Amino acid sequence: MEEQNIINETSKGQKQKKNTSGKGMSLKSILGGDILANDFLKRQTKLLILIMILTIFYISNRYSCQQEMIEIDKLKKDLTDIKYDALTRSSELMEKSRQSRIEEYISTQQSELQTATNPPYLIKK
Repeated sequence: MEEQNIINETSKGQKQKKNTSGKGMSLKSILGGDILANDFLKRQTKLLILIMILTIFYISNRYSCQQEMIEIDKLKKDLTDIKYDALTRSSELMEKSRQSRIEEYISTQQSELQTATNPPYLIKK
């Protein structure tokens, strides 16, 4: 009887060794942290670290590109607003610099300036 108990205990010990050797992955072993002691993960540690670094780099690069695209869109809107403002100012200047407007302004201000009766001429050397 004692011999059977000893045989049963040794067979149980061998079964436990097989379960902890990493062949069988269970949820309990993953949550317990036994997966980190697995030989495969120990051998591939550098590769896993490289993959994590590249993933972080990819995410940060994508984020910065999105921020730059938002900034570009904002600057494009500002540029169109400035273009429209410049066009408005240019048309106002053209309107105010017409000869008829200038003559009207001079007549209302009662200035001594008069419209030239002689056409302009070129001086050649």
